[in-house]
Amino acid sequence: MGEDFEDVLHAVGSRLRALRRHRGLTLAEVAGTTGVSESTLSRLESGQRRASLELLLPLARAYDVPLDDLVGAPRTGDPRIHLTPIHRHGMTFVPLSRRPGGMQAYKMIIPSAAPPPVPDHQTHEGHEWLYVLHGHLRLVLGEHDLVLPPGEAAEFDTTIPHWLGTADGKAVELLILFGRQGERAHLRARAH
Repeated sequence: MGEDFEDVLHAVGSRLRALRRHRGLTLAEVAGTTGVSESTLSRLESGQRRASLELLLPLARAYDVPLDDLVGAPRTGDPRIHLTPIHRHGMTFVPLSRRPGGMQAYKMIIPSAAPPPVPDHQTHEGHEWLYVLHGHLRLVLGEHDLVLPPGEAAEFDTTIPHWLGTADGKAVELLILFGRQGERAHLRARAH
């Protein structure tokens, strides 16, 4: 039991750090908003300080997330899906749906890479729809070589040779919808 408890505490620190970085905030800015000292925040994020309700409540308010999100506890009757990210060939796929068959939804995270990788085209059966959340996506589709900024979407037939990657070497986050065949192709693609 003690080991599980420690894992939960470590996960809280990781979540706090991820939330702060995702919002582009410094420890000093969060300290100013919450009244929690920078050193305490730093120790919380690194897992050196045990999380308490007195510390988590102001942080949940500052990050505008439910307290349950900070500790990873699903709420009773909560319809949200809590699935484990899938890491494949340096990319992360977060399942957003778990309906068997049909279209599947994923959040895909393409990590930063310097220099940006050379396209490695692939084809597979299916149809794909994507929406860029963050970063600049390079989509190479047949003879087209496109850069999609946040807020742009694309859809295409996946039998056309295609490749997705970072356009500028920085991380990219996107939503992807595809059928089971498309899912298998993306999750099992060879890394070169």
